[in-house]
Amino acid sequence: MLRQPYVEIPKSRLAVWSGRLALFALIVAALSVIILRLDLLEIGPALATFAAALGFAVVAMLLAFASFVPIWREGLGGLRHSIEALLVAIILLAYPGYLAVKAYKLPPINDITTDAVNPPRFDVLARLRPRGTSDYPGRATAELQSAAYPDISPLEVTANAKDAYDSAIKVITKRKWRIVDAQAPAPGRNGIIEAVARTTIMGFRDDVVVRITPLANNAARVDVRSASRYGKIDFGANAARVSKLLDDIDDEVDSIPEPKAEPAPAPASKQPTQPKRGAPPAKR
Repeated sequence: MLRQPYVEIPKSRLAVWSGRLALFALIVAALSVIILRLDLLEIGPALATFAAALGFAVVAMLLAFASFVPIWREGLGGLRHSIEALLVAIILLAYPGYLAVKAYKLPPINDITTDAVNPPRFDVLARLRPRGTSDYPGRATAELQSAAYPDISPLEVTANAKDAYDSAIKVITKRKWRIVDAQAPAPGRNGIIEAVARTTIMGFRDDVVVRITPLANNAARVDVRSASRYGKIDFGANAARVSKLLDDIDDEVDSIPEPKAEPAPAPASKQPTQPKRGAPPAKR
């Protein structure tokens, strides 16, 4: 039997380069996330690195599409490289594309509060935020928030301020936010909790302050403010954080067992009076 000579099918250069660029984009994106989460660089250079990774992903996708033409017409190899490049590019661009759609639909705000008239103030966190971002932006932001998130409102609980404060501390601790200041409510003073939350993927730091105000009838009001440190739009992250935090605090307060009522003392049974020893018997 005659052996057929092995002939290697030449690969499309476009396909090969699309695969290389896609792999490079994936590595750069992973490095930028690591840099952000470990605070190895300032946020500006780190975001620029991530943007460059997305740019490489776009180029890899274009090259992959372009490689289909010579592969089909000339019978060149490299289809696997093109498909892998497309998959990697789609994975890298899918979430930023989703955020871009949300940014188009949502207002350009990054500071959400349950009380726009008297918002909770950043005190300790003000030293960590960029200059000029600690004060609440004002009426324009409040109007945009009201239109986009009408359900954001204060939480009133049927528990005293101390129980509400303890519940908020417990919820924030479960979420592993970094608490930078905590002041329990006291006579003439509201309870305050300042904490730093981090986003899931990129690890961006957002600042949160919780204020607990005592009310009449042994009740309490909980106000929350959540603000991004960087950027002009938060893609709805702060509103979702405030809403979920209030829900969790409400559930935690509801789980507090009610104090058991002390049983009423049993009425003393009347015993017939016994004459004292040595005393004369009572007259009948």
